[in-house]
Amino acid sequence: MSTSTANYHHGNLRDALLSAGLAALEGPDGQAPSLRELARRTGVSATAVYRHFPDKQALDKALAREGLKRLGSEQAEAAKRAGGGAEGFAETGRTYVRFALAHPALFRLMFTQGSPVDDTGTPDEARALLTANTQALASDPERAETLALQAWSIAHGIAMLMLDGRIPADDALIDRMLATDSLFP
Repeated sequence: MSTSTANYHHGNLRDALLSAGLAALEGPDGQAPSLRELARRTGVSATAVYRHFPDKQALDKALAREGLKRLGSEQAEAAKRAGGGAEGFAETGRTYVRFALAHPALFRLMFTQGSPVDDTGTPDEARALLTANTQALASDPERAETLALQAWSIAHGIAMLMLDGRIPADDALIDRMLATDSLFP
């Protein structure tokens, strides 16, 4: 048992459960734990876990939402560091691919939900950032939506090809494939 989750005592159990679930995804098995395994990892009863996550799908959706939140946060920071504009936009794509490579199990979980991760209709942070960036770069709303989908498809395709070993997971290749001049000729 990990010391960070084994000694859960009072506080926010939901956060502790999500932390343990994310740690399991980052572990050697690279899979979200079962609810019973999650209870064991956090040192609480299975009943306590079921109060927060009634089933495995609820846990997976919560982990996916947390992953999307983290991805969006990393992308926003990368765009800001790059100075925004077209270069910031390209940097969000690079960050997307690097996030996938750094967190392969979480990344796959984020995009393998059978239905949208957020049923409220509110876009996740990563999608909201993509939409805002493309609207800033393309004055025509239809062009902005097309650009957003093209950019997302390119970054996601590169990430999956690298995760699946079809192309090398190489920083220079990521930089070259998502260079501003290749996105905005």
